[in-house]
Amino acid sequence: MSRIARQPVEIPSGVDVKLLDRQLAAKGPVGELTLDIHRDVCVEQTDNQIRVIMDRTSDVAMAGTMRALIHNLVTGVSEGFERRLELVGVGYRAQSAGKMLKMTLGFSHPVDYPVPDGIKVETPSQTEIVVKGVDKQKVGQVAAEIRAYRPPEPYKGKGVRYAGERVIRKEAKKK
Repeated sequence: MSRIARQPVEIPSGVDVKLLDRQLAAKGPVGELTLDIHRDVCVEQTDNQIRVIMDRTSDVAMAGTMRALIHNLVTGVSEGFERRLELVGVGYRAQSAGKMLKMTLGFSHPVDYPVPDGIKVETPSQTEIVVKGVDKQKVGQVAAEIRAYRPPEPYKGKGVRYAGERVIRKEAKKK
C-alpha cells in the first residue's frame, strides 16, 4: 500500500467535514470546499481523522492522490494557501484594484489580469504580489498565469518570479 495513503488526515478543531455518498465537503474558518471521491477508493471518517482505503492493489496511486487532495482540502479551509511573486526590473510594478490586477511589465501597454472568484490578490509593495485562496490548485494556477506574462529571462534576470526562485544567469555573448 502507498505510504502516503496509509497516513490518516487529521481534522483540526473548527473544521467541519461531511462525507455524503462520493463527495467530501469541508467547512472551516477560512472558507468551504467540496471534493469528489474517485470510484476506486473508499473514504472513512472517524472522530477527527479521515482514512483512505483502497479495494485492490492496483489502486495504490489513486489512494495516495486522494489522500493528498483530502489533506489539501482540510488545510485550505483551516489555514488557506498563499503564493508570493516578485517583480524584478526597472519600472516593473503591480497594483491591486478590486477584482483586477494592474501590472506594468515593460510592454507598450499595461497588463490587466482579472482575478477569478475565490482568489484574493494583494500587493504589499509595488514589486510584490501575494495570491491567497482556499483551493491550492487555483492559487497555483493564478500565480502561474501571472508569472507567464513575463517569465524571468536568463541574461538580466528581469521578469515575474516566485519568491525565493533562483534564476540561473547566462553570460552575455562576447565579441
